[in-house]
Amino acid sequence: MANVSVAAEWQLLYNRYYRKPELYQMRWKHVDLARNKVAAAPFGGPLAVIRDDSKIVQLHGESALRKLRLFSSSGHLLADTVWRNPGGRLIGMSWTDDHTLVCIVQDGTVYRYDVHAHLIEPNLSLGKECFESNVADCAFWGNGVVCITESNQLFCIADFKNPNAVKLADPGIVEPPRCMAVIEPQYTVSGNVEVLLGVGDGGEEEDAAVLAVEEDGVQRLGGEMLRGPLQKMVVSRDGKWLASFTHDGRLLVTTSDLTDVIIERECESALPPEQLAWCGMDAVLLYWDDMLLMMGPDGEPVTYLYDEPIILIPECDGVRILSNASMEFLQRVPDSTVSIFTIGSTSPAALLYDALDHFDRRSAKADENLRLIRSSLPEAVEACVDAAGHEFDVLRQQTLLRAASYGQAFCSNFHRDRIQEMSKILRVLNAVRSLEIGISLSIQQYKLLTPSVLIGRLINAHQHLLALRISEYLGMNQEVVIMHWACAKITASLGIPDATLLQILLDKLKLCKGISYAAVAAHADKNGRRKLAALLVEHEPRSSKQVPLLLSIGEEDIALMKATECGDTDLVYLVLFHIWQMRQPLEFFGTIQARQLARDLFITYARCYKHEFLKDFFLSTGQLQDVAFLLWKESWQLGKNPMASKGSPLHGPRIKLIEKAQNLFAETKEHTFESKAAEEHAKLLRLQHELEVTTKQAIFVDSSISDTIRTCIVLGNHRAALKVKTEFKVSEKRWYWLKVFALATIKDWAALEKFSKEKKPPIGFRPFVEACIEADEKGEAIKYIPKLADPREKAESYARIGMAKEAADAASQTKDGELLGRLKLTFAQNAGAQSIFDTLRDRLSFQGAS
Repeated sequence: MANVSVAAEWQLLYNRYYRKPELYQMRWKHVDLARNKVAAAPFGGPLAVIRDDSKIVQLHGESALRKLRLFSSSGHLLADTVWRNPGGRLIGMSWTDDHTLVCIVQDGTVYRYDVHAHLIEPNLSLGKECFESNVADCAFWGNGVVCITESNQLFCIADFKNPNAVKLADPGIVEPPRCMAVIEPQYTVSGNVEVLLGVGDGGEEEDAAVLAVEEDGVQRLGGEMLRGPLQKMVVSRDGKWLASFTHDGRLLVTTSDLTDVIIERECESALPPEQLAWCGMDAVLLYWDDMLLMMGPDGEPVTYLYDEPIILIPECDGVRILSNASMEFLQRVPDSTVSIFTIGSTSPAALLYDALDHFDRRSAKADENLRLIRSSLPEAVEACVDAAGHEFDVLRQQTLLRAASYGQAFCSNFHRDRIQEMSKILRVLNAVRSLEIGISLSIQQYKLLTPSVLIGRLINAHQHLLALRISEYLGMNQEVVIMHWACAKITASLGIPDATLLQILLDKLKLCKGISYAAVAAHADKNGRRKLAALLVEHEPRSSKQVPLLLSIGEEDIALMKATECGDTDLVYLVLFHIWQMRQPLEFFGTIQARQLARDLFITYARCYKHEFLKDFFLSTGQLQDVAFLLWKESWQLGKNPMASKGSPLHGPRIKLIEKAQNLFAETKEHTFESKAAEEHAKLLRLQHELEVTTKQAIFVDSSISDTIRTCIVLGNHRAALKVKTEFKVSEKRWYWLKVFALATIKDWAALEKFSKEKKPPIGFRPFVEACIEADEKGEAIKYIPKLADPREKAESYARIGMAKEAADAASQTKDGELLGRLKLTFAQNAGAQSIFDTLRDRLSFQGAS
């Protein structure tokens, strides 16, 4: 009997059954759909209702001000607001995928509202042309809209998250189109939206066509197929089919490019329907004043009569039917349900369902039914589980799952978790379908929507407790729910003291490990509760999130402490640069002086990029020697600039810097050497500047004292060389070495000889010999070799200029056999010289033996 009562509610359309269960008795009062514009969100989403300003209606004791009211699918009032928006008549409104209500008015302004009827700023615009010529109609899809103006131009916003209005190609029509439909971008070849316009005046068949308008062109479709203009049309959910109502009362279903006719059927009325909608992918609904007609490919259409206006809300697996009093869901009966509840069904699933009934009545027929279907028991159990998922009636769900569980007990190869999985899904669906929540999802819609999106919609509607329980039940991350709740709680609790609200928040936030306290604190700061934000951010364990927020709420000192404690140099630099911009220099210096890591990082950065600022820091902290070193470094960098040597040699910028450094070094007892070095450096630079000015040769600056003396001698400026020697107290030995080699460089042998005779050289005559030999002047070297006091040096010097006999004579005085061996090797190519050295060695050996 139960099977009979279930199937009795169905309607047969050709070979498929359809049912229309009532989802809700609407909880609203005094809502007449005939007087209002209605926008319904798919997937059991909310309803937006506002009085239709294009109709003249009688006000029954209500305000003349229009109200935008938002309801759940069960008619529960979610929010309302007075409509005060300028811009002319409301042309259309629709819900986006993220449940933002989009309202378009006559001048092309787009107003957006959230599910709490709060206006989302800023308002959008379709552009100047829409403003000037007015919007006549619009067609929505997902997150986009296409509008047609009174001048028959098309404008599109493809995504309200990136709201750029784009003008489509000019359709080239004078009269407004009779109907308009949209093929979504995801189903077009070009990837852009395609707008279908039904055009034609009805007088001539050849005038009738469908224009496919895109951004870059217009295409004329239909041809002879149409036999007259179309009155209504709607594209299927997958963008493949186009259902249309012709001027002569036919339902025409074609491919979306109008190349093939799929269905062509006569309707009961030649008047165009008020609404045309797809019911899944198997049937088309046409609604007139009091009649809803459902037509399929074959068979007699199904008729439903209504004595009140209705709104058709297409879903992926059917159509929700909204009336003043109820919400119904028209859908094709699932195959599993048909196999169980069809009158007279003997399918395994029907026998299993019947077996449960006999088992409950303790009838032996239960065992008989099970024996009949033993080979098909897994399929029967699966059918019962699937049918339970498609049911809206909770008692019937339970019965079907009990039947599946009963059959599973006798079935060894059935997936054991299947019933548990379905039970979980149904518990979630039944929770959101309740009157208080009013989200009338079918199982197919739930799977397409996904649980995470459902939870997102619940928290946006401030159903946090249910969202949290569903997340916990399904084993999903609860952080998103708790975070949203915390932010909503802060917004709604302006009158609660910070300490009290903090404790309330912490009690919930601690339920989820790893939750971002910083994000909640940022929301508190955004709402003007800076103290609460500071208290919350103290609980954030991640410095990378904690420090930036502390900066944003003005807690720079705490941020610097946290950054230095964690040792993250990037965070420390972030805080440093922030404080640097926010505070006066002395205050900034005082802040970083107490923290070594911050101070060291600042100094490292400033050494490379901010010398002047670093000098101010060192001066403020009494580090005079560091300022002096910076000045000295600057002087060297200035020396690399070719312009630095120009100008006054006595008052050049480099000398001034070095003098400043010398003065600063002089103020510290520990840097006497540096002070003296800086003083002499400045003195040398002055002298070198003078030499460059005198000689007009830029070859002195930045050379050493020795190089300066040598260069003066080479240039013949002996007076200047003596001045440098005197100024810098160059020793006699050093002076002689420099002058000997300088004179040898310019080959002034006469001056060199004269210099050697001025007095006994303090360095001896060895440098004179070396200088001559290096200049390859053997004749000059012979002048000084005899004056060498050491016989070894004399022997080696003679050997270097190739005088073997003299070398042998000098070596014989040393009586050193090893020296004679080395000298012999020097003359390896000279047999005569080798003989001399051999004779000397033999003589020395004989003398040693005796």
